[in-house]
Amino acid sequence: MSLKIEQQVDLQRYNTFKVKAHARYLARITSKNDLKQLISTSIFQDNNRFILGGGSNVVFLHDFEGLVIKSEGTGIRIISESEDAVEINVASGMVWHDLVIECLKNNWGGIENLSLIPGTVGAAPIQNIGAYGVEIKDMVINVDGVVMNTGAERSLTNAECKFSYRESIFKHELKENFFISSVTLRLTKENHKIYSEYEALKVRLAQLNITTPTIHDISRTVIKIRQQKLPDPSVIGNAGSFFKNPVVTIHQLEKLKREWPSIPFYPFENQTFKVPAGWLIETCGWKGKRVGNVGVHEHQALVIVNYANANGEEIFQLSEQILRDVESKFGIKLMREVNMID
Repeated sequence: MSLKIEQQVDLQRYNTFKVKAHARYLARITSKNDLKQLISTSIFQDNNRFILGGGSNVVFLHDFEGLVIKSEGTGIRIISESEDAVEINVASGMVWHDLVIECLKNNWGGIENLSLIPGTVGAAPIQNIGAYGVEIKDMVINVDGVVMNTGAERSLTNAECKFSYRESIFKHELKENFFISSVTLRLTKENHKIYSEYEALKVRLAQLNITTPTIHDISRTVIKIRQQKLPDPSVIGNAGSFFKNPVVTIHQLEKLKREWPSIPFYPFENQTFKVPAGWLIETCGWKGKRVGNVGVHEHQALVIVNYANANGEEIFQLSEQILRDVESKFGIKLMREVNMID
């Protein structure tokens, strides 16, 4: 067997929060064949399992007494192309931003607004990653992988992925039972659709006097915004945005506006509205506040950071305090974007 299963593996370098934790077992998967070999082992069959990508969206609450399956396959393959579009199949272990860079090198458009989002390609559809007016669901054709309790290969269409705001079938019915091996995307080669109306992006482009942005302009501008707004995980441990922006009804919004006239909001869908979670958290006084080893970032209230050697429980408890405060003040239940791994 070419597959190697490691024991008592330090996970600190495999999560962007830099939380200290160990996995009882860890298997590195670069292909479907690797996974099928793994499925046949007693270690796979007798242990709890967790699929790990880039570790940018997880908090290990303690050591993981089971099997961590780490996706490490990389590579891009062109499925088909025409004058206007290209379909590419991307291995799940590829770093997401590396894919963005490769697409820009080829002048392939569609994911430039998603520049500098941490994590891997395989994690992108799970979270239905989105930023600056674009979500990955807009480009996904299908998601290929292996159903782990049977070993059967399966390809899910865009519709079968059940995408919604930061949601997918992979977070519910198929949670921890579907190993994503690759994702197929449809991108443009000409006549790119430019998404530049998101407020922060629109303002920054205007400041730069860019009136007709290219996909390269969009990417560069998004990167600048993210670098100024979000802390670098290589410098200070964090997982980016910790909470989802809550979605409220028109009736909830009107009630909030009566008490908080300056509350920001954005139309979403079906007569609902997004309220920025960062504004709610900041209004509760959490921005820049530190509690022991952890705290809320001084420039972005959506981001919880690991200032020292915080463990997962400290991060969880801080997030719990924030959730309680926001609900008490606004009557809104925030939801975490980051997965708490027990």
